[in-house]
Amino acid sequence: MFDNFNDIGKAVSGGKKRTLAVAAAAEGDLLKALSTANELYLDRVILVGDRTKISAISRDLDIDVRKMEILDVPDMMMACETAVSLVRQGQADFIMKGLVDTAIFLKAVINKTDGLMVGRLLSSIMMVRIASYHKFLILSDGGMIIAPDLEKKQGIIANAVDFSRLLGISPIKIGCLAAKEKVNPKMPATVDAAALKQLSQDHVWGSDVLVEGPIAMDLLISKKAAQVKGYVSEVAGDADVIIMPNIETGNAIIKVMTHLGHAQLGGIVMGACVPIILTSRSDSYENKLNSIILGAFLTQNRDNCHQIREEHQERNEAIINRK
Repeated sequence: MFDNFNDIGKAVSGGKKRTLAVAAAAEGDLLKALSTANELYLDRVILVGDRTKISAISRDLDIDVRKMEILDVPDMMMACETAVSLVRQGQADFIMKGLVDTAIFLKAVINKTDGLMVGRLLSSIMMVRIASYHKFLILSDGGMIIAPDLEKKQGIIANAVDFSRLLGISPIKIGCLAAKEKVNPKMPATVDAAALKQLSQDHVWGSDVLVEGPIAMDLLISKKAAQVKGYVSEVAGDADVIIMPNIETGNAIIKVMTHLGHAQLGGIVMGACVPIILTSRSDSYENKLNSIILGAFLTQNRDNCHQIREEHQERNEAIINRK
């Protein structure tokens, strides 16, 4: 398990460097982060977007983009489709959203014929390093799925487990966040959490995954709080992953950690055939760079998009044949 993003970056630098395609790349902090990543962590960066705007921004901010390839595609939708196409054609290994509306970007990603989907749920994962906690925290889903039901929470956990395993975390300690530890039918988060805990005990995600819930935030991150309340669990005070009950909770926790806790963070969307970097316009240069490092690491340590899509197609065909 890594202690910080610099450690992950060193691992990326020591591996086979990959190619990143960026849709609608005309944004200052993004270009700055990409310039750094291109020097240290990536083999190649393909900027898809308005060449005139990219050149003007890089010139005004003194950002060197000469070593990056620019594909002049001013139209936002076409830029997203082109970036996705680069991955499908094997010219890029993963993809990043630039200065374009998320809905436009995701429309290209989830396209049934030309997108990057493999029959899994797309979910947002935020990896947070905050000084007051003893290791990375993985938070999901605070960015994509508004109000996940039990089935979607199973998909969120499946993606978080895959993500955690790639980072070498074992066992994987997961907490299903709620306001209290007792199941209350009037509080759906507690009901879902108990069901998810039972699925974990049935080894749905593997014997190395331990899901606890329902459980409040203080118990997830503080052993002292757990001792005071007499709460006994291997997850208490040592959570690796926290599953959010809804997007508002996840969004609030991430922003509090970032702006008040001065946390370092990197974000990834999992569930497609490649890692997807989906940063916000308000994210700092550092956090954009962390997300690129994270995406590069994941890409180095998993099958490529073609292999994953072929495996998915073979599974679907096997299911159809059984029917």
